Amino acid sequence: MKVVKKLVNFYINASIHVAFAVFAFLKITEIYFDLSYDKNIDYFVFFGTITGYNFVKYAGVAKLHHKSLTDDLKIIQIFSLLCFVVLCYFAYVISLKTLLFSIPFCLLTILYAVPFLSGFGKNLRQISYLKIIVVALVWSGFTVLLPFVDSMQEITLNTVFFILQRFLIVIVLILPFDIRDVKYDAISLQTIPKKIGIAKTKRLGLLLMIFSLILEYLFATEAFVKTPFMIFFFLVILFLMRAKITQSKYYSSFWVESLPIVWWLLLLGFHNF
Repeated sequence: MKVVKKLVNFYINASIHVAFAVFAFLKITEIYFDLSYDKNIDYFVFFGTITGYNFVKYAGVAKLHHKSLTDDLKIIQIFSLLCFVVLCYFAYVISLKTLLFSIPFCLLTILYAVPFLSGFGKNLRQISYLKIIVVALVWSGFTVLLPFVDSMQEITLNTVFFILQRFLIVIVLILPFDIRDVKYDAISLQTIPKKIGIAKTKRLGLLLMIFSLILEYLFATEAFVKTPFMIFFFLVILFLMRAKITQSKYYSSFWVESLPIVWWLLLLGFHNF
């Protein structure tokens, strides 16, 4: 049982689970717009997510509640290095246009963790409200815009609606994490729950999901995508409304981050059916 728990903790702490969530969003984009399959871009995004997230979490700016990872940190660092090597390979084999397009989003990830403001004592994460916007922007860029650029598809109004929906959904998925972290975040870090309170944060998340639902019916043309989205929609609301400061260890880091994977699997099931 201890071995299983250690494996699960490594799976989450090494950012493998969040990489699958990002990967699922990428596959959802491919399904919605019938984009050509390119394993190189899929693996580039997957290993890039692991590398980027572990850099942000363990590059010397980790919060206090990550200190329990000290014993396993060396293993995660070695794993991250291996993922970075694999990432470099796929960065080499994807098209130059796609690689160049990914650079601004890579820079945002780096600046999210590396202090470069106010005499180099502040990073993007420490600017009020910017943290959640940067994360949503990077996820939207890598999971919607990047596959479009790689497939050389024209960006239409439907694509813009889809990007906006993805941006809003990612923001809502971050809110349970911000609610959890209220007791950890410094007073100077003004996240949405710390600024407006937990109850108003949940109402804001609900409003954003309703807007996402409206967008779904504006751009989604295939009937088989509607039911999976509705299931995903209600699951997100359920997990958001049940989020609290004293949530279980895996509530956000596993279950909330599983929701894009569930959406993708539902899409595959309905598509094949």
